[in-house]
Amino acid sequence: MLERFRQFWTMIWAPLGDLFLRLGITPNQVTVVGTLGVSAGALWFFPRGQFFIGVMVVTAFVFSDLIDGYMARKLGKASKWGAFLDSTLDRVGDAAVFGGIMLYYTTSDAQADLGDPRLYLYLSLACLVLGNLTSYARARAESLGMTAKGGIAERSDRLVSILVMTGFAGLLDLPFLREITLWVLAIASLITVFQRMRIVYQQTVDDPAL
Repeated sequence: MLERFRQFWTMIWAPLGDLFLRLGITPNQVTVVGTLGVSAGALWFFPRGQFFIGVMVVTAFVFSDLIDGYMARKLGKASKWGAFLDSTLDRVGDAAVFGGIMLYYTTSDAQADLGDPRLYLYLSLACLVLGNLTSYARARAESLGMTAKGGIAERSDRLVSILVMTGFAGLLDLPFLREITLWVLAIASLITVFQRMRIVYQQTVDDPAL
């Protein structure tokens, strides 16, 4: 759903990508630094309950996912290694975001707010696992010569939703915004897994040679 905005944001960040190229920075370097920034921001600030500043830091580095792709295309050097690196490190960043939230629910602050925060710890874990499973389903299908893109909760939908609502939850001191989002994403991610399984199954029915 949110993929339609990718071109818009790519245009916004293109000048920075051009600057990096002039400085001799490679797309893969941007990918690695972006992942380190996302992971550090999420795993440092979220467990401390500093959600708003954490989201600001994470968001600043999330756009590296657009910049590195733009740089690779501009250079005409898009490679299988670069695509593999980008996809793999995307999973690392996503896991750090939900892992950071999950760690918060193990702290005394969360216990003081919720009494028993285990439910939201489990929901954060479900979002982490199911999010990676949706990505695995697509990658596995493509490795078998099929496609499995689509579903109600693609990566960009999940990432933008949790960052926006977590940021507002921290800024406005309304933790229920984050907690409702965890419920929605856990359910939506599970549905997406089954949707992608259905997409792959239908391709095998339509073409028994697959």
